[in-house]
Amino acid sequence: MTTPGRFITLEGGEGSGKSTLIATLSEALAVKGLDPIITREPGGTGLAESVRNLVLTPPADEAWSPLAEALLMNAARSDHVDRKIRPALDRGQWVLCDRYADSTLVYQGIGGVGEDLLRTIQDEVTKTARPDLTLILDGPVDKLLSRRKQRGTSDTFESRPQAFHESVRDGFLKIAAQEPDRCVVLDATKPPEDVFQQAMNAISSRLGIPA
Repeated sequence: MTTPGRFITLEGGEGSGKSTLIATLSEALAVKGLDPIITREPGGTGLAESVRNLVLTPPADEAWSPLAEALLMNAARSDHVDRKIRPALDRGQWVLCDRYADSTLVYQGIGGVGEDLLRTIQDEVTKTARPDLTLILDGPVDKLLSRRKQRGTSDTFESRPQAFHESVRDGFLKIAAQEPDRCVVLDATKPPEDVFQQAMNAISSRLGIPA
């Protein structure tokens, strides 16, 4: 019987370095023979990537309501879990996901969708794929946003005011405090190699592989 894989999610605000970290983690885990795959949310499957485009880059002068965003995110996530994440875990692969359900809880929660409703939907959609470990990349909002601006990228969330992003940071730290057995907070202001080592130390101590 194949040993089920492990599911690691990366969370954090804009410019926190998730994409850089997830690439280096994948390389390190592959060296250890763990056969990782990288995926992202919203996205990861053809249908989910279509939803990503709808949510992150809506037509000019139009915007989804926070509830509509939450429903779209979870529709994409349901397909992602069913078609990619759960099958990979069942094959014994390790799954590294750039954002997952915590992001919906934070971003759409800030928009005004009730936490109880978000968690009810989340529990149903993710019941077959709960993260074994969540790495939350954290740092001062102004410093992290400046990284994003340097890259010249923007979407409907990145372009929101700083107060929104401060609330995002607070939301992720709240989840980390509520679920310390699952979540580890990393200092995203450190150089990439230091953030990587923080992450590998967390994977080693939590999931039992050599750092």
